[in-house]
Amino acid sequence: MGRLSGRSTIVTGAASGIGRASAQLFAREGAAVVCVDRAETVHDTVAAIIEAGGKAVALVGDVGDEAFVESYIAKAVSAHGGLDAIYANAGITGGPTPFGELTPEIWTEVLRVNLIGPYLAIKHAIKIMVPQKKGSIVLTASVAGIRSGAGPAAYSASKAGVMNLASTAANELYGTGVRVNAICPGLIETGMTRPTFEYARARGTEDRIGQLNPLTRGGIPDEIANMALFLASDDASYVNGQAIAVDGGLSSSHPVGKRGAPR
Repeated sequence: MGRLSGRSTIVTGAASGIGRASAQLFAREGAAVVCVDRAETVHDTVAAIIEAGGKAVALVGDVGDEAFVESYIAKAVSAHGGLDAIYANAGITGGPTPFGELTPEIWTEVLRVNLIGPYLAIKHAIKIMVPQKKGSIVLTASVAGIRSGAGPAAYSASKAGVMNLASTAANELYGTGVRVNAICPGLIETGMTRPTFEYARARGTEDRIGQLNPLTRGGIPDEIANMALFLASDDASYVNGQAIAVDGGLSSSHPVGKRGAPR
């Protein structure tokens, strides 16, 4: 019996990286998974789950679009009989635009996907979870939301919002039995961060990746997926309203690199 045996779950951003690792782990632990992403490669995630003997379906769309959010919640109910846990993981960085050149359009898109998307996931998931008096909602924040130095400005601000959203939503859902928590990944090798890793390898400085955290290494998607599984499962039945860093200890201190002049 897996920790999510017989449960209906949703993972967004499931086409790659943390989302794919989490969807596959949820399935291995017995869950039926609705895998959501804007990239068509989310179908590859589902194919891998089914090949391994698991149960999953894919939906392609925009997690910041409310109608699409309603559709993936409805799919979990129609295909898998309900909704027990959702991991709202999908996010974007907004690109490498220098701070002084960020436009309202960039800010709007980052906040729409990274912060409004998770809010919409909560809004529509609780329509199923509150009547059943139970459910787990997990959000992906970031160490970039804890303090500066770990991501671009718009991205960092959006992830600080996700951390607050987790605690606010948990209290808005007082007495319902529905839990809401956030994960704050550190430097994890995913599609979003792969250029950093590849650049270091090309320069022969791969051993310096993660040097600012006490474990002196970067992380892998499976290490975040393990936390998502914990929070989605009954193992975390008394964990609520928290933003938990999984970052090799990076956020336990205030390490910063050399600062450049404003751009």
